[in-house]
Amino acid sequence: MTSDLPRTEEEAAAELERLATEIAHHNRLYHADDAPEISDAEFDTLMRRNQAIEAEFPHLVRGDSPSRKVGAAPSGHLAKVAHARQMFSLDNGFSDEDVGEFLRRVRRFLNLSADEPIALTAEPKIDGLSCSLRYERGRLVQALTRGDGQIGEDVTANVRTIRDIPQEIPGAPDIFEVRGEVYMAKSDFTALNARLLAEAEESGKEARQFANPRNAAAGSLRQKDASVTASRPLRFLAWGWGEVASLPGETQSAVIAAIRAMGFPVSDLFVGPVDLDAALAQYKRIEARRADLPFDIDGVVYKIDRLDWQTRLGFVGRAPRWGLAHKFPAERAQTTLNDIEIQVGRTGKLTPVAKLEPVTVGGVVVRNATLHNADEIARLGVRPGDRVVLQRAGDVIPQIVENLTRDEERPAWSFPDHCPRCNSEAVAEEGEVDVRCTGGLICPAQRLERLKHFVSRGALDIEGLGEKTLVELLDLGWITEPADIFRLAPHREELLQREGWQEKSVDALLAAIEAKRAPDAARLLFGLGIRHIGAITARDLLKRYATLAAIRSLAMEIIALRDAMPVAIGESEQKHRARLDKAITEHIGVENVGGAVGQALADFFHEPHNVALWEDLLAEVSPPPFIVETRASEVSGMTLVFTGSLESLSRDEAKSQAESLGARVAGSVSAKTNLVIAGPGAGSKLKKAAELGIRVISEEDWAKIVAEAE
Repeated sequence: MTSDLPRTEEEAAAELERLATEIAHHNRLYHADDAPEISDAEFDTLMRRNQAIEAEFPHLVRGDSPSRKVGAAPSGHLAKVAHARQMFSLDNGFSDEDVGEFLRRVRRFLNLSADEPIALTAEPKIDGLSCSLRYERGRLVQALTRGDGQIGEDVTANVRTIRDIPQEIPGAPDIFEVRGEVYMAKSDFTALNARLLAEAEESGKEARQFANPRNAAAGSLRQKDASVTASRPLRFLAWGWGEVASLPGETQSAVIAAIRAMGFPVSDLFVGPVDLDAALAQYKRIEARRADLPFDIDGVVYKIDRLDWQTRLGFVGRAPRWGLAHKFPAERAQTTLNDIEIQVGRTGKLTPVAKLEPVTVGGVVVRNATLHNADEIARLGVRPGDRVVLQRAGDVIPQIVENLTRDEERPAWSFPDHCPRCNSEAVAEEGEVDVRCTGGLICPAQRLERLKHFVSRGALDIEGLGEKTLVELLDLGWITEPADIFRLAPHREELLQREGWQEKSVDALLAAIEAKRAPDAARLLFGLGIRHIGAITARDLLKRYATLAAIRSLAMEIIALRDAMPVAIGESEQKHRARLDKAITEHIGVENVGGAVGQALADFFHEPHNVALWEDLLAEVSPPPFIVETRASEVSGMTLVFTGSLESLSRDEAKSQAESLGARVAGSVSAKTNLVIAGPGAGSKLKKAAELGIRVISEEDWAKIVAEAE
């Protein structure tokens, strides 16, 4: 696995940036738009690649790393509601060895002995739409989709039409959230598509059919009209819970049994508590029955059975440490590659898309597949006319894994060196594989996509500024950059004269824009689309620096730092870049924010047109200082260092506790350190703390601080 990893930090940082952007794009298509472009297998390949590079270069893990994210921000017509307790995603495993390593990680984190038994649960991973059902005093009061894990869409009225879901659960705790999967059975999916086709033929309209059961379930649940949902054959299987007043058990298996007793459907293939061998045996049984099951599945989910261990294990990024999805192998088929088209993305990336002769793979007709970049095309040696092998594991568009006719004499396909949208030069930066258009805002593809990103749900979230409206305003020349959005009011009367606009809709749009005059600073920074600065990185930066003015000052400091660190005599460019990145990382002083982020900030503010855009925008909006609430404690805002052998908890668990109390954990003692927690065997760090006069406490004292936190 490691033989094909990047060899230098520069190469690793560049690929992690590419993967973060690409995975975020596909997450949004899958979770928010119900319109995936790639297969589960291809998505898993991207995720595994990202994880492998992060493991090899842990100091380069990005703030917007896909391993720290869940789903995608909700979008569309449904109301958005915050989850009382975050909904998670699961890390994936692809072999028995991966599952074994999962348990070894659990043992290390909990400091368990090698012979301490670990009980698991195992159940099918349903390919549907995750949903959280909130019951208060036994009555269903709210149903939310997963969304991005923190905010979901309100589908309460629609969920009430699903017969599998009880409206009341007598004897339940005052608050009890049941979580599970809304899905559509294979036979019901086939019948629904047949019905939609028949209705279209009868009405003379174009037929709209769903590509697979998962898309059918998602589209049906997220209808604006609940009567449409009621006409669709949706089902539900419970697999967990969210916020609860009290739990009816101390293990995963006991609570699931209680949920079943309340009247919720639970998979007949759920087993637990079981040991590792029994869990793997259940995986094989489920895999053997996969084709005959009434619903689509793409793997088996394992969870640690003991809930007290789940609490200690907690989460890392987007996923719990106590759960794993063991995915099934992908399905394959052959077809012809008819053409290769180029799509231009928001960041200017040129993505080649394979146009395929339609072929059925695992019951789904597929016509397109992404080819990622020029390197992937070269690796496969594909050209129009080639016969290719596709791999699919549950979605619409598969991964091309083999070219069967690469030895046939036919000219190689050349990757374009100019943007197909604006004809600007298209180049790959040193150390990168992606080719990008250099046109920026002059490129129609980038201008629209950048503005879409700026007003999107994850950024400024301006209601009413969808793609259709942005296209119209761009065509009119009323907007070309973000600040122009806040100067639309003078065009009110002109807009009223245009087709499709009425006084109510125009005023609603202008009001929505005015409501964002004091936007969240992190959302605005993310919305600018600066390379390497995703939503999480923007939040991490502003947790430390609080204001956008401070972010700009930081960028100018990094520019000065770069100017003050020229290449030394005899120093290779690679070593200079590593030295510079280290200095920038230390200067930023934000965990998980590395030199690549600092370089991107400096590059952005080094360009006069970007400075002009920034100043123009901040002349229109006034973001307040960014403040994040954490559990109040005596260590909030401090920098801590753990040293020595911790006996009651692992180093990872200690770090998680510190961060939840608003503290930052550093790896070494310095003048910036406020507190050192020392266990047995503490050495040089303890000595350094004494020299600097830094307070030192024991592991027992630390446990008291955690227990006393609000």
